[in-house]
Amino acid sequence: MGRDVIVACDFPTAEETFAFLDKFGGRKPFVKIGMELYYAQGPEIVRAIKERGHKIFLDLKLHDIPNTVKRAMSVLSRLDVDMTNLHAGGGSAMMEAALEGLTRPDGTRPLLIAVTMLTSISQQTMNGELGIGGEIQDTVMSYAKNAAGAGLDGVVCSPLEAQAVHSACGDKFLTVTPGVRFADSERGDQQRVMTPAQANAIGSDYIVVGRPITAADDPVAAYERCIQEFTTGGNL
Repeated sequence: MGRDVIVACDFPTAEETFAFLDKFGGRKPFVKIGMELYYAQGPEIVRAIKERGHKIFLDLKLHDIPNTVKRAMSVLSRLDVDMTNLHAGGGSAMMEAALEGLTRPDGTRPLLIAVTMLTSISQQTMNGELGIGGEIQDTVMSYAKNAAGAGLDGVVCSPLEAQAVHSACGDKFLTVTPGVRFADSERGDQQRVMTPAQANAIGSDYIVVGRPITAADDPVAAYERCIQEFTTGGNL
């Protein structure tokens, strides 16, 4: 399995999304469709981007009782996305139900990954506001092991935790890591971040990159830079 860069298409409208993707010409980057775009445009935006030839990570982070999540995943499985997710904090029963709902009658399904701890959450926030004791990495590891035990394909985690997740859950257990910034980029609202080259070195399988590409003066050049740094490990 090759590593890849997933571009976070966090735009409010289909028009802005297509205008952005048109810049890439024949290139078809793997894209993430998140809550903002999906809630604004509905499933048709997923179908339209898929018809253009892009792989899609549908990032809706489901978190509800097991039966509700199972039914929702059954609906999402019809969209032919390549990857989707839920919150590991919903527990093993919810994750198992999600996997069951996502699996089509012919046995195929998208990759299913679990969000461990959002990269905007700091140690202080986790302990003080969320009421979860201990270290962030310990919580991430617990969530990752639960996801692996439930049969999921991997987790969303900070690149800071990717190596430890692989050690705990195996090399084939995917790590999808947001919180990636170029060395000369602003952090924005991300707290636990790395550069693409550092994410490569620590073992991330996929990195999710938004504003450093989408807000760049030349998004295609930024994407190419990101691909180069992540796949070759350059510019550490």
